[in-house]
Amino acid sequence: MLLAVALSAPVAVALALPAVAVDDQPWSAYPSLDRDPVDANDWTCRPTAERPYPAVIVHGTFGDRSSLLDALSYSLKADGYCVFSLDYGDRGTGPIEESAAELGDFVDRVLATTGAARVELVGHSQGGMMPRYYIKYLGGDGLVEDLVGLSPSNHGTTVAGAFGSGSTQGCEACDQQMAGSAFLEDLNSPDETPGDVDYTQVVTRYDEVVVPYTSGFLSGDRSTNITLQDYCPADTSDHVGIPMDRQAIGWVLDAFDREGPADPAAPIGCL
Repeated sequence: MLLAVALSAPVAVALALPAVAVDDQPWSAYPSLDRDPVDANDWTCRPTAERPYPAVIVHGTFGDRSSLLDALSYSLKADGYCVFSLDYGDRGTGPIEESAAELGDFVDRVLATTGAARVELVGHSQGGMMPRYYIKYLGGDGLVEDLVGLSPSNHGTTVAGAFGSGSTQGCEACDQQMAGSAFLEDLNSPDETPGDVDYTQVVTRYDEVVVPYTSGFLSGDRSTNITLQDYCPADTSDHVGIPMDRQAIGWVLDAFDREGPADPAAPIGCL
């Protein structure tokens, strides 16, 4: 059946943060919305038999719990999920190992409050990669059903300064997301997709931050890589726009709603 992504005027417009940090725009200047994304963080929400696992949204570098995430949160809630979103790592700039520990604490809180056994995770950029450290090293295996990355920085970027490396003070996560970093070499060895988790990566050819865009791909029997333009050629979403993209959100819903990772051939429907 066609996956309907629910969007409305109040949530269709999200904060368009700059895609990269440059010398005259340090990460500390990025505005914080200091609010929850639409329909998220209702701690009275309880999962249903149809949607037994809460959805946790993980922002990217320089973001916060609501930056760019209203449409995604709204759509997940409309599809029946309890939705939660966290701030971590001093706007995602701190050491990724410490951010992953913060994610683990947040997941523990979600599970304890909702009574659920596992969570569904979806993250943008660093938020699609960092949870893999939680899964691999911090007990996330067994607590995560799916991880969907939207332009995730799984193998980093070859663009100098794309995450502020070399031009931004106080952003250890920026250097960790450079292609070939010791952090990523360790994270991706020997198994890129560890544990009893289904992995879906949705990327865009117009990504100007995670370069090449195929750096977001992961290998593994329980992993699916989807390039937006392979199925929706007219889709021009870039790195910043992908968490608000209707088709990308459709594959998030597909991944969460079925056994295994998302089906690239699912009838998402293109605008």
